[in-house]
Amino acid sequence: MRVPAKVNLQLAVGPGREDGFHDLVNVFHAVSLFDEVTVTTAPSRPETGLTELTVGGGLGSHLSRVPLDGTNLTARAAALLAERTGRGHPVTIHMDKHIPVAGGMAGGSADAAAALVACDRLWGCDLPRRTLLDYAAELGSDVPFALVGATAVGRGRGEILEPMAGPGRFHWVFALSPHGLSTAKVFAEYDRLRPDAPEPRADAALAAALAAADPVALGRALSNDLQGAALSLLPELERTLETGTEAGALGALVSGSGPTCAFLVGGGAEERSVIDRREADVVAALEASGLCERVVTAYGDVPGATVL
Repeated sequence: MRVPAKVNLQLAVGPGREDGFHDLVNVFHAVSLFDEVTVTTAPSRPETGLTELTVGGGLGSHLSRVPLDGTNLTARAAALLAERTGRGHPVTIHMDKHIPVAGGMAGGSADAAAALVACDRLWGCDLPRRTLLDYAAELGSDVPFALVGATAVGRGRGEILEPMAGPGRFHWVFALSPHGLSTAKVFAEYDRLRPDAPEPRADAALAAALAAADPVALGRALSNDLQGAALSLLPELERTLETGTEAGALGALVSGSGPTCAFLVGGGAEERSVIDRREADVVAALEASGLCERVVTAYGDVPGATVL
């Protein structure tokens, strides 16, 4: 399976709910930074039970943050499918990771979505897409989008998806932090900073910019209510955002709960030479800043979980 990272073009966060979640308006945008997840029948039952997890890829220190036990969302996806269908058998799941871990780009959710689709095929369950989406929503708020991909707005806690018009291709630079941020801690900090948070609302300017494939307007419309909380927990992110913006990015924000910073560098009808030059300037400035573990480029939108 190949499954994409996401960047949040808008993340509007309402007040905390009684169930511990928050109502969201969450505009997901899938980008060409992919994990590959391979699920194979285990030759014998793993000591860990249903699944044995392995991990690789070029993410350096990020790989040490990936749990390889039953707490991993990928293992939980396989376990949920086995429980509901009664058709599961032991499997080995290998995650070749290129999406940052604990980086606000939903890498764990993406791998879980890939495992759902792969195990469904391997075990011959042949579940309808709607059922897989329901299971994905049980696993986590970001998991359904990893199945769908492209660009979509998520409501509720993010799991109720509606596709959005986005005919243009947009180009991005991502600054990967050497640190991770816990989503739960970022939301807790948000609640502390914004006890009077209003109900979330969709941004009409963002929707119009996407529909018109206008990168300048899109850059102006990018927003993330969690950004203040992420900066409070990791203040150096503010310098990262300033560095990319001063180098020419059309827009910049912390992706999701962070700490990955996303920089829009072009798209739509712009000449590719203009985009390439702007992208090179932003990459060079970020790499020279000493603030990032790695700088990567990607484009969006792209499809969701895909069988290779």
